[in-house]
Amino acid sequence: MEFNAGGTEGNERLTVVAGYLLFVGLAVLGLTIVRIGQLLWLHLFLGLALIGPVALKLTSTGYRFVRYYAADPRYRAKGPPAPALRTLAPLVVGLTVIVFATGVILLFVGPADGLRPKLVLIHKVSFIVWIVFTAVHVVGHLPELLRTERISAQTRREIGALRAEVPGFGGPAEPPLKGPLPGAGGRRLSLAGALVVGLVLAAALIPQFSAWTEPGVPALLHHHRVH
Repeated sequence: MEFNAGGTEGNERLTVVAGYLLFVGLAVLGLTIVRIGQLLWLHLFLGLALIGPVALKLTSTGYRFVRYYAADPRYRAKGPPAPALRTLAPLVVGLTVIVFATGVILLFVGPADGLRPKLVLIHKVSFIVWIVFTAVHVVGHLPELLRTERISAQTRREIGALRAEVPGFGGPAEPPLKGPLPGAGGRRLSLAGALVVGLVLAAALIPQFSAWTEPGVPALLHHHRVH
């Protein structure tokens, strides 16, 4: 996949759309926890299906991170996120990996395994902490998201060109756009591919759900408290 299709603006657009997709999917995933006894199967399916979009989001943001610190003039001109958000980003990434990794491990070890109580505890605690940090992360990026919706890509390129003239921003920015933002097909393909990968993974692992959806197991998870 080309995560720089359309330059810095294309990368930002892909990241924002992937973020919207994850926000909706994770909100639904969170709602399944409220009635985990009845919706455990949906919780398992959605958790697996979101692995593709999560990987896409981490890759697109990671691409920007690498290009910026590799002194790519276009990304240096665009500038980094706020210092607080840069500090928070590794925590959000780490917690995301822990939440999804423990979920997948739990799926395979099964409810009868002796590791289940510890893994469930780690999964739940990391999910709660992840919600807190992710909420701060989303609020911190809200101005950027609103700007993306309100200001045209051409205007943002022109602002970037002005910023590039300030010493320390690393060189010339991308030239102002003429016409639609390029790379739309690649971005749509990346998003569709991430969704398909997640759905195929979830469908392929449906047989693993049976051990967790047997009578009594969902209730056991529902009454497992985090101490």
